[in-house]
Formats: sequence, C-alpha cells, structure tokens
Amino acid sequence: MRRKKVFGSTLLSMLLLLSVFATGAFGQEAGKQETYRVLIKGTNSAEAMAKQNYGKRWDFGGEGFTTTVNSSQYLALKKNKNLKVELVPEVTLDTTVETKPGDASALAIPSDQTPWGIAAIYNDSAIQSTSGGDGVKVAVLDTGINRNHPDLASNVEQCKDFTQTSAPIINGTCVDRQGHGTHVSGTAVANGGSTGSGIYGVAPQSELWGYKVLNDSGSGYSDDISAAIRHAADESARTGTKVVINMSLGSSSKNTMIASAVDYAYSKGVLVIAAAGNSGPSSNTIGYPGALVNAVAVASLDNTFVNGTHKVSDFSSRGNPNTDGDYIIQERDVEVAAPGGSVYSTSVSGGYTTMSGTSMATPHIAGLAAKLWSSNKALSNVQMRVELQRRAKLYDIKGGTGAMTGDDYASGFGFPRVR
Repeated sequence: MRRKKVFGSTLLSMLLLLSVFATGAFGQEAGKQETYRVLIKGTNSAEAMAKQNYGKRWDFGGEGFTTTVNSSQYLALKKNKNLKVELVPEVTLDTTVETKPGDASALAIPSDQTPWGIAAIYNDSAIQSTSGGDGVKVAVLDTGINRNHPDLASNVEQCKDFTQTSAPIINGTCVDRQGHGTHVSGTAVANGGSTGSGIYGVAPQSELWGYKVLNDSGSGYSDDISAAIRHAADESARTGTKVVINMSLGSSSKNTMIASAVDYAYSKGVLVIAAAGNSGPSSNTIGYPGALVNAVAVASLDNTFVNGTHKVSDFSSRGNPNTDGDYIIQERDVEVAAPGGSVYSTSVSGGYTTMSGTSMATPHIAGLAAKLWSSNKALSNVQMRVELQRRAKLYDIKGGTGAMTGDDYASGFGFPRVR
C-alpha cells in the first residue's frame, strides 16, 4: 500500500515532533494489496445485496456502509453500475518522541507534578495539584491508553477498541502500545495517583473514555474513527452526561465520514476538540477534523514569550488569514491555542515523558472544557464553546508567526485559562 506524507515535521532537527498529523494514506491501489476497506453506496436493493455478499463493518445509513474485500471482490464492485465504491481513507501516525535530557520514560516519580502547561492554563506558577471535572466524560480517540497507569487507572470508565478485525467494537480493552494516547490522556485527566505523588492533568476528576481508533503501528481507518465519534455521542445520550471528545489526530484532506460524524456528535450535545496540525508556520495548513466548523481547532504554544505573551509554536498549523479579526469560526479557522511545546505527561511505560505537537495542546483544552462544564452542567455544548472563546479573548496571543492583536490565523481567539 502506497502512502503519501501529508503532515511532515517542521521543527528543527533538535526538536523531534510527535503528532498524529504526519501522514494520510489515501493511495490504496488495486493489485498492490490483498484486502481493501471500502465504503459502498447505492440503491437500496443493490446495497442490501452487497451487505449480504460481503458483510458490513459499519452502517452509516444514507451515507453507505463499510466492509473489507479482497482484490477480486473490489474490482467486481467497481464494475457494478448500481453501486458507488470508494476506498476508505486511512490516517497514519508517523511519530518521534522528544525526551528532555535527564528524563526517563519509565521514571516512577515525575520530575514535575504540575508541568508548565498545567501551570499556564491554571494561570498559577506555584500550583501543586489540580481539581475539577467530576461527572464530565473525556473521550480520547487515539492509540488507546495504558489503563493501569497509576495516574489514570481510577479515571478509566470506558475502554474500547475500534481497530480489530474480529469485531467492530471490543469492550474492555484499549491497549496502547504506541504511547500517544496515554500521553494525551494524562494532560487531560491525570489525577496524581493514589498517593498524590504522580502527575496532574487539567481535570483530574473527569471520567476517561479510552477509545482506541488507531492500531499499534499508528494507523486508523476513517470509518472506525467516525464510528467512535458517533458511539461517544450515543453514549452521552444513553448516560445523560456531558462528553468532550479529544481528537489529537487528522490529515490534510477533508473526509466526509468524519465530518458527518462530528456534525452528528455536535448535534447531540457533545463538544469536539481537535488538533490544528503540525504543518506550520505557513497559512492555510490546518488539518481535519480540526478545520471543521463544529470542531474546536487547537494551536500549540511554546513555553517562551514574545511580545509579552506565549509564542505560537513554529510547527503549529495556521488557519486562513482572510478571516482574521472577525471572531467567527469558519471552516479552516484556528479557534484557540494551548501549551503544546515540550509537554510533560504520562508515558505508556507507566512513567512520564515529554512530547511536542498540537496533539499535546488539544487535551489542555479538552480538560479545561471538562473542568468548566462540571461546574455548570446546565450549559449546552454550544454555550460551553462560547465560554472557551470568551476566556481565550482574555489572554490574547501576540507571539509567533501570524499572531497579532485580536482574532488571528495562528492562535485564534487566544489562550483560554481556568482563571
């Protein structure tokens, strides 16, 4: 299967970047592989026959259904005039890890219990621990989580795998063998562990839903991601709870299945937070699903100051400069910014490590939303989003390429904080 890079690292060689925003593998070709994940749409009778013949993985109603076929089946489907057959886009994780000198990923005790991003979003350089988020669910759609990590174990409420071929969803397992999802989860909800000697995330009392949508090599199909988004929304309705979806993943291309799923979740009262991407500092480099109107796109900030504010990371993808200053979210706009450079958090090993990327900025905002929402559950997801925007305007970002006074294509409305 041929893959084409769509999100390469733009950091200096001394700064290694981790983010799902590295590649999008959309170049599946017949004859180059044995199986194909496909989306099939057609007349009712033709679809029904195709489901009977090939089975289905996910049924998206009027949008069609997905299944896996072999090469000869794929070619036969393409010849059926009553069906439209498309290859399902794949998102691929291509990562490296930045580790601070002197830190070991298996370190049993963190060198900093409230890393710089936590101190920054709480606007408290002396903070020793965090609180809040009770009753709000943070669904992390990623490479899974180490559900036994001491700083995450008591938060885990759901653990589901959407990547296996044996069944579309496997309950009770979300094993992370890559590390990205565990790191992201720690920033959002790490609770310091049973002894209080571990690391703290933004909303340590939130319940964590670990949804594995990327496999152990970091690849994930768009239909599995779409299904997980919809599942989180349905679970929100079933449980009668507020849900924040964190998606530190994406590609440069818009995918209709994921876009439709984000719209569905938003209509069900879920707040969707997504990474802007790591293809900066040029304009119009923001990735999807962050670029969607119904997703909050998060840019990355460094722990350095320019013009009196945190600086937007050079690697952070930028939005559309033509919409600067309007304070209206349109497609391909960055909405807010948060710490993403050299972020210290939970490691899949059970210890701690440092990573950089908009992937790391996103859970700061997901955690903030959970913390604020837990204090006022009467708010709708739309109202919660407005509150994030209001708080972002209180700390306007003026450092980094494209950052300027007011709403800009680099940092959006600004950096929302707890206080």
